[in-house]
Amino acid sequence: MKKVRKLLVIIPITIVGLLVLLIAVSAISNLGLPQKSPVVENLSETDKIRLAETMHLRQTLGNAVWPGWGQADIPAIVYNEAYAFLVGYPQPPAGWIKVPAGLKRGGEWEIVPDDTFDNQPYYRQKLTDPDVTPQAFTVMVGERWVSSLQTRDWATISLMQTIRQDLPSILQPVFPYRLFLGQLLGGSDKYITLTAHEAFHAYEGMQAPEKLAAAENISIQYENQYPWDDPTLQNEWQKELDLLTQALQTTDPAKTKELARQFLSSRTARRDAANLSTNLVGYEQQREWEEGLARYAELEIWRLASSGDYTPIPETSVLTDFDQYAGFDNRWSQEIGQISRMADDQGDGRFYYSGMAQAFMLDRLMPDWKQKAFNEGVWLEDLLAEAVGN
Repeated sequence: MKKVRKLLVIIPITIVGLLVLLIAVSAISNLGLPQKSPVVENLSETDKIRLAETMHLRQTLGNAVWPGWGQADIPAIVYNEAYAFLVGYPQPPAGWIKVPAGLKRGGEWEIVPDDTFDNQPYYRQKLTDPDVTPQAFTVMVGERWVSSLQTRDWATISLMQTIRQDLPSILQPVFPYRLFLGQLLGGSDKYITLTAHEAFHAYEGMQAPEKLAAAENISIQYENQYPWDDPTLQNEWQKELDLLTQALQTTDPAKTKELARQFLSSRTARRDAANLSTNLVGYEQQREWEEGLARYAELEIWRLASSGDYTPIPETSVLTDFDQYAGFDNRWSQEIGQISRMADDQGDGRFYYSGMAQAFMLDRLMPDWKQKAFNEGVWLEDLLAEAVGN
């Protein structure tokens, strides 16, 4: 009995000691967290490799993801805390144009001195206001659509700073930033496919500029009016998301078709019960089209790259966090698992998932659906209804 009591005392002490040790290790690790990008005034070698691999990936597999996307000429902007860099665009006109507002931002592009990208000059401009950046999306430079994203290093640092600011002061020194950010941001594979995601937005702009602008504008107008907190609506959304999850998990075409019918029926019933306005229904449809398709392209190009028939550029061998897309199955499982957790999410994040899921279902049910997807007034649920004969 004395031995049992002794163990009951020792176990809590051991757990407390372990927690103290973990907190200490985390605090010490945080002392070495980067506060600025390792290279600021030009692209680092790893920045260049990730960009070059993104372009090679899209040019090799892009047409298999979406007809015409692989051969589209899409320059890229990446930016850090101080500079925006533009590659693939010789002698660019000044600044960039924010889409869809049409606002002119930035100034003259200058050639980066003593450096090249793919043996060609590339350009930069200093960001004079931390709140005025090209952002993670697509912009126009002159008449051309350009993808835009933070550099991998700056994405990590800026997100860490945001998390730190939102934490209680007592947790700021000890929070396990490295572990959390590693799980959230992933490695170079995820960053490269995220860059492809933004390049797909540029392609949406090239092929359907008015449709893309409308999808952005409706978000600005109606996101704050959407009844995100309505518990009944959340419950009904949960039914839809669960059906989408089941549809992606099955390999039986007949079952996929039946689940698609149930999804469409559940969606109609939810909207009728919630008395959603035409504008709010349009908000759902247009955000699913814009962001769902880009998420689909991001995942589908990763899937194709993981198939074994694709070879990354040799320079990627120096990227210690690059897995040559071998982690797709794990990413796919995470995405499917996340779908059903989006019913009570605030903001349009759920539409990334519901739109992406419909796109993958359409691949199975109507192989030529992409021929109509950029047409005005055509939404993913319309194509799904056509695919199942509704």
